[in-house]
Amino acid sequence: MSHGAAVGDALAALAICVPARDEGARLPRLFEGLERLAIPPGLPVHVCLLLDGCTDNSAALAADYTRTSVHRLHVAALPRSTANAGIARHTAMALGTAALGREGGVLLSTDADGWPAPDWLHATLAALRQAELVAGDVVRSGARGDEAQDRIELYYAGLHALRRRVDPVAWEAAATHHHASGANMALHSATYAALGGFEPLVSGEDARLVDDAARAGHRVRRDAASVVHTSARRHGRARGGLAAALRALDRDGLASVRVAHPLDQLWQYERHALARRAFGAGDLGVLTPAIGLGADHLLGVARDCPNAEAFAMRVVPVGPEGMREVPLPLAERALAALFAAAAPARAA
Repeated sequence: MSHGAAVGDALAALAICVPARDEGARLPRLFEGLERLAIPPGLPVHVCLLLDGCTDNSAALAADYTRTSVHRLHVAALPRSTANAGIARHTAMALGTAALGREGGVLLSTDADGWPAPDWLHATLAALRQAELVAGDVVRSGARGDEAQDRIELYYAGLHALRRRVDPVAWEAAATHHHASGANMALHSATYAALGGFEPLVSGEDARLVDDAARAGHRVRRDAASVVHTSARRHGRARGGLAAALRALDRDGLASVRVAHPLDQLWQYERHALARRAFGAGDLGVLTPAIGLGADHLLGVARDCPNAEAFAMRVVPVGPEGMREVPLPLAERALAALFAAAAPARAA
């Protein structure tokens, strides 16, 4: 079955959607990065800035930028309220959708404390020709080192590499990563509308959208060629975001860090691969001993799924051990052992 139309070369416009909450100190760096972007020939670029209850000089900076930018600027403001990343990000994307108009185009999400690599648009559009949603890489930058966070991210990058070794998909990037961040994400406006947009969550709205996309059968590509740099600040705007995590690591170190157990993840990855093959072959019976669901249940799920991706993401349950969280050193050793023992996976 079809995955839906990928974004091709006949593209009307792009909209870069940015929520900002009292980011006056960082907006100049974002604006500078936006001005340095290499723009695909003949492709209008809209910058859609949402001032989310700002009480600083963000509005004045945005007004100045509107007069000087090579891009088409759209600025909107919300009244001050309790910070909610999902609401702010969705409102910024709605501003982008309006800017694109009836013809639609590509919505790109990023953050006000970030700055894209000069080739961000080209790399992201190239990735979108292979998938319906691109989650680009997010690279922390700054003079201060964050060895503990680097180690956590290296573990999750390894876990995602294990996933694609066990469950390879044709649309994944050769150089990948583990992020699913609204600081670097892109999809067609029609796909965003079909998914219902970012949920009004205080945090985690970006990971939820990626999960929703996969469960709907859309191809999600984590592409390391698409890069947005972000600050390693300790006082952010989203409750439970990266800044809070970095503060906790500064205070407690890695002693209290717990991460997903790779064996539990591997159980799911292997069954995702099996579910894809079963759906494609029309032989769902092989799944019953693997995941413990009866034939009628499997058939009922399959009937509601447009393709193998949706089926795999919906039908595979949590493993028999649950989804354990364990200390990072234990997880690192277990992951290393899995890589050492695993044979190269065949392409699905």
